[in-house]
Amino acid sequence: MSGGDAVLRALPPAGGVTPVPTWTQGQRGTLTAAFGAGRMPHALLIHEAPGAGGEWLATWAAQLVLCQRGAQAPCGACAACRRVWAQQHPDLAWVRPAEDSQQIRIEQVRDLAADLALTSHAGGYKVGIVTPAEALNRFAANALLKTLEEPPARTLLVLVTTQPSRLPATVLSRCQRLRVRAPARAEGVAWLTALRGAGDWNAALEVLGEAPMLAARAEPLEVAQIAAEARDTLEGLARGSADPVAAAERWARAELPLRLRCFENWLTEHIRRRERDGAFLTEVRAAPYLPAGDAFLNIRALFGLLDEVRELRATLDVPLNRGLALEALFRRLAPAERAP
Repeated sequence: MSGGDAVLRALPPAGGVTPVPTWTQGQRGTLTAAFGAGRMPHALLIHEAPGAGGEWLATWAAQLVLCQRGAQAPCGACAACRRVWAQQHPDLAWVRPAEDSQQIRIEQVRDLAADLALTSHAGGYKVGIVTPAEALNRFAANALLKTLEEPPARTLLVLVTTQPSRLPATVLSRCQRLRVRAPARAEGVAWLTALRGAGDWNAALEVLGEAPMLAARAEPLEVAQIAAEARDTLEGLARGSADPVAAAERWARAELPLRLRCFENWLTEHIRRRERDGAFLTEVRAAPYLPAGDAFLNIRALFGLLDEVRELRATLDVPLNRGLALEALFRRLAPAERAP
């Protein structure tokens, strides 16, 4: 597996060999009915749970309107369908953050608008897919709004996002929204098995959450190994037998998003375990809320630390010293750092 964050890299739409995610059946039915009735919206916003298949559905929608077989659309077999899946169709444009940036810039949106205004090569639809839409900077979002307000005829603009709240209300109000929820565990495992073959996909999803499109780029065994190493590190920090500085440096070097997800899971597991065991006391007092002989943090500290881990994972695209940020979190686990 190459690249420091490769485990959490989303699966790009592949060719016709990619199995259909069964949990998108409702959304596909809605789009098929709208297209067949001549009521296809000019702008869609696909709000996906992370790793649930938003880009896959956007590509399928492009295939639907560009398919050459009309009533059979999307057939998946015609030249247009195959070119859509290969991301090589002349009437389909993708807009993603530039390689040297975490943002989608105004120049990219202007190029998209100019492309959508041109006559279709096939005489039908023109399609633009913007993903992740929350990466649009303020100027790019304003430029996109002009296209949303005055869309060229027979165009389909699809925005894919996990965080619609980061988009301007003016953009959201001009899109028809489709929600892609996380699949049930059995559906995710079945899809991954059909795509990649047998493997401990249940264990991978236990670490990554119900995000099969993310798990599809991972090796289940490697995910399990990283998760086990992360758990050992966190348990060692909680016991005081691990060095926060060395652990922070090691985590910052590779697979940080996955390790932070493991950190979240570990904290959540401790919270749930103590809730289940009745270890949380309900009265308000200054002393630790959890029995000192059993719990390593009080309830307020547990939830506070969980919020900080989630915030760090959400801001990994912001320039920061990851090692120092991790060290600060790890020192919160060290016994010597806790208030008596």
